[in-house]
Amino acid sequence: MTLVIPKTTIVYPESDGKPMTESDIARDYLVYAISVLEYYFRHQDNVYVSGNLYIYYEQGIPDAVVSPDVFVIFGVNKLKRTSYKVWEENNKTPSWVLEVTSASTRNTDSKEKPRKYAQMGVAEYFQYDPTGDYLKPHQIKGFRLVDGQYEPMPLEFLEDGAISINSEVLELELRVISGELQFYDPVAEKLLPSYSQTRDLAVVALQERDIAKQRLNNAVTRLLERGMTVEEAAEILGLPVEEEGSVQISRFGGNNVPILGKWVGRVHMGPLMDTMVAEFIIVEG
Repeated sequence: MTLVIPKTTIVYPESDGKPMTESDIARDYLVYAISVLEYYFRHQDNVYVSGNLYIYYEQGIPDAVVSPDVFVIFGVNKLKRTSYKVWEENNKTPSWVLEVTSASTRNTDSKEKPRKYAQMGVAEYFQYDPTGDYLKPHQIKGFRLVDGQYEPMPLEFLEDGAISINSEVLELELRVISGELQFYDPVAEKLLPSYSQTRDLAVVALQERDIAKQRLNNAVTRLLERGMTVEEAAEILGLPVEEEGSVQISRFGGNNVPILGKWVGRVHMGPLMDTMVAEFIIVEG
């Protein structure tokens, strides 16, 4: 008789089941940093920017996990992930991490997480305190991994009163200007959008998306009313017809009658902060 020992399935949770416990301002800067870095690396398909995502760094050990506020990984595809398992990603780990920190998270951000980041080989680790709770008086710290240990990175005090730390990994500078975190591109010699600017840009982007979507729908409807086929209309508009996917139902034209239609393409708006996607339908009677 042979004794068969059943295999144990190892579960890697995608979250702890609890809601985010970040303060409003910490959450806002977390989203801001991810957005502005996604924009900066938008033309590089092998740079993955994300945050508040479980990273599992040892196969078979679900407790070997960390969730950075913001991180950048080089050499992996830009995909939407529910968690990140290092062994499934060609053993690529973050090269750069930012924690939006506060007095309530200082022990985790200053002790527990840096130990894990050093173990993973994270080259640069930054802390930014938007409220100035405990990172006083400068609100920002940077550390570079040297021989397995983090060493402080020097602060530069600029003439305009800003504080700057150079990130060799990102090839950007992190600056605190009147308490607000911004990223500076030394090659282009310009600041990337600030947190307050990105909020305004997001509103503008949504408005532009809605306007573009309506214009395209109007153009499509006019072409089809003239007797053109879906393919002919798409060719005139310079858009591909995407045949895959289920048939959509929408309401177009003055008669307001439900008509079967196809997805035709997507318009990438490309405002300053993010690539907005305007989807629309070409209909055919």
